[in-house]
Amino acid sequence: MLKTFKLGGVHPAENKISSHQAIREIALPKRVFIPVSQHLGAPSKAIVQNGEVVKTGQLIARGESFISSHIHSPVSGKVFKVDEVIDISGYRKQAIIIDVEGDDWVETIDRSDEIKWEVLLSPKEIVDKINLMGIVGMGGATFPSHVKLMVPEGKTIDTLIINGVECEPYLTSDHRLMLERGEEVLIGAFILMKALRADRVIIGIEQNKPDAIAHLTNLCDKFPGFSVQALKVKYPQGGEKQLIKALMNREVPSGKLPFEVSCVVHNVGTAFAVYEAVQKNKPLIERVVTVTGKSLKEPSNFLVRIGTPISTLIEQAGGVPENTGKILSGGPMMGKALVSYDTPVVKGMSGIVLLPDQESVRVRVQNCIRCARCISACPMGLEPYLLAQLVAAEEYESAEKERVMDCIECGSCHYTCPSGRPLLDYIRVGKIKVGQIIRNRGKK
Repeated sequence: MLKTFKLGGVHPAENKISSHQAIREIALPKRVFIPVSQHLGAPSKAIVQNGEVVKTGQLIARGESFISSHIHSPVSGKVFKVDEVIDISGYRKQAIIIDVEGDDWVETIDRSDEIKWEVLLSPKEIVDKINLMGIVGMGGATFPSHVKLMVPEGKTIDTLIINGVECEPYLTSDHRLMLERGEEVLIGAFILMKALRADRVIIGIEQNKPDAIAHLTNLCDKFPGFSVQALKVKYPQGGEKQLIKALMNREVPSGKLPFEVSCVVHNVGTAFAVYEAVQKNKPLIERVVTVTGKSLKEPSNFLVRIGTPISTLIEQAGGVPENTGKILSGGPMMGKALVSYDTPVVKGMSGIVLLPDQESVRVRVQNCIRCARCISACPMGLEPYLLAQLVAAEEYESAEKERVMDCIECGSCHYTCPSGRPLLDYIRVGKIKVGQIIRNRGKK
């Protein structure tokens, strides 16, 4: 019997339309827009000036806070200006705008196709290198990866989990990365294991990717302590706590991190980026992005430079279909609707999904019928209908007691609600308000 987490979960239509499309590189745009905040934590500080000439891979914004990340130029050219652009949130945020002139890389970056197996750096040197290269969580969370490797004093890590689940409908970038760059992904996992001083690595992959399971299982013969675990197809299996429960049967306590159960979870895209950072001296300047949709002419997986406008990717995939009602950054369960075609690709953008009109309109909201489907679907054991009511009534302290901060915003509650109630919208507002209360409480 395939492993999975036990509490809640749903099974939306998978729609992995682009799973058989090999990763292909697209031409550089004429101009890139690089937000200085592409990660959880404090924004980076721009260190380049208008008119300055930069090379591909050059540091252009420095992460100066503990939880922050460096940003490097994905292209060579001239800095047009440091200005505000619309990011995936729909708000204007500071960004570095560069006019592309050729593709002149920093000389220390190894651009050869040779796979480097031998890892020469010590655990501390690995963490420092990952920090220097601006690596963040590539599954969408964008937590600075070097911070995630800093094991608290008194804690030990016995298992590194590599997340190859990709349970979000439509997205296939991780799937293709495992198939096409599997060796580099596993070397990256070995580097992470060494940094954590862990004993073993488990790669979790859902059963709907049998080719990736077979490929990585075969490659694991070269890596002692590595194994691949096939998982039942169930959303949100890729959630950190759900994946740990499925693979290890360990429960991460409320409000705690995986350190508490001797685990660390990293995405396959992060493992690949770590390989390139440590073995190739290459900062995080490009990533694989799925561009897909039922009406799209050429659903694709692109290797694209950070800062490229999404309009460039959509054009390469055949252009915007006439019946498009909404364009999402990410999948339909957790993705965000974009307000502009000019929104740039950022480090955490794993996919662009173009939804047709009929799938873009929310159903009419009706009264809650107390069916409890949202409770059954919640993978965190919460009562979404109650949390939504408490937030609507501005009863934020009660919402805190009902564990609103434990919500992982997977959208399973909203997906199952027969009354079309915007449960997750209310809960997100509640998390913001309760978070402010908790921070203010800490200042007293």
